[in-house]
Parts: sequence; structure tokens; C-alpha cells
Amino acid sequence: MKAEGVLKQVADEVSSCEKCVLYHSRKLAVPGEGPVNAEIMFIGEGPGFHENEQGRPFVGAAGKFLEELLARIGLKREQVFITNVVKCRPPSNRDPHPEEVETCTSTYLERQIQAINPKVIVTLGRYSMGLYLPNAKISSVHGQAMQVRGRLIVPMYHPAAALHQQSLKPEIESDFARLPQLISKATDVPEYVEQAAPEEKQEPKQLSLF
Repeated sequence: MKAEGVLKQVADEVSSCEKCVLYHSRKLAVPGEGPVNAEIMFIGEGPGFHENEQGRPFVGAAGKFLEELLARIGLKREQVFITNVVKCRPPSNRDPHPEEVETCTSTYLERQIQAINPKVIVTLGRYSMGLYLPNAKISSVHGQAMQVRGRLIVPMYHPAAALHQQSLKPEIESDFARLPQLISKATDVPEYVEQAAPEEKQEPKQLSLF
């Protein structure tokens, strides 16, 4: 099947998916959007209130900030592919549970990545970063490019983080400003060496991003 067909099939399946409990809080599923030949793919956490209403990713305040960040490096959102780890809104904007992330990622996100085959995947926030750097701290690795399983990954803070914590805004803006340079030097990026998990891993707590 051609890439366009795969993306349409994923979108169709997501709209009626009942593979995890998140479908109970879904008004509209948010499969993601962007060109099938996008060089950059952004992966966020999950739909918020506005996304659930419109069926589109990043249409709230965080989305507006993301568009501003893209504009600063000469890009429009129509040129990149934007999606989330989970395609349905978690109730009360809670964090997605591990089994929800696993189900949605293995069923839908991986197919989208294979179809688009982007030059770079930019993870926005800890949940999408965890798909590639499960034991990393975002405060330590944000804005750095690395090869993970044959793909160029650039972990970044979620744009919503700057809305809740103004001190992060300059770092997010700086990370985005470097993105074109990171992509241009993709072949020089070393393979990421996974760090050992701490013996007692605490479940990360996260403020609502929406």
C-alpha cells in the first residue's frame, strides 16, 4: 500500500478505535496531519480539549506557540507532520497510561512513521521522548540530536511547558532555532547509548499540558 493509503487507513481506524479505554473520553480522534513526504515529524503527548473538539493536533495555545516556533525557522505547519503518542484525549487531561501508549504506538504511530519515513523525529515532551530514550531526563538531553534505531531523534520540551513555566521558553526557542542545523548534520550524529535505568524508578509526575 502506498504511504497516502496507509495514513488514510490509520486515520479511519483511529476514528472508531476501541483498543483502550481512551475511546470513552473521545469526541473526535486526532490521528495527526501533514504531508506524506514531510521531512520533519513532531510527536506530542495526546489531544487536549481543543484537539478533541476539532480532531486536529496542536490547535490550542501550545499549537499556536508551535506555529510561531516553526515560522522562526522558515516553516509552516503544513510542511511538517504533527501527531501524538495517543490519538484520543485522556479524561481530565490526565497522563496517558503505559498500556495506552503501548497500544496506540504499536497499532498506529509506528505505521505512520514507516509510511512517512521522516528525516528527523522531534519528540515534544517526556512521553514521546520515552519511545526512544526511555531512561533519559528531558532536562539533560533536550535540543540534542541523536541516532536511535536508525532514526535521527531530537527530544524537545513540549511547547505547552513554556506556557506553564516561562523560564523554559528561551530554551525551547533556542532548541527550535538549532533544528535546521541539526538536520543538516544528521549523518554526523552518533548512535545514542542507552543509560541504565535507576534501580528504583519513580513514576514521573507531570502537570497537565493543556
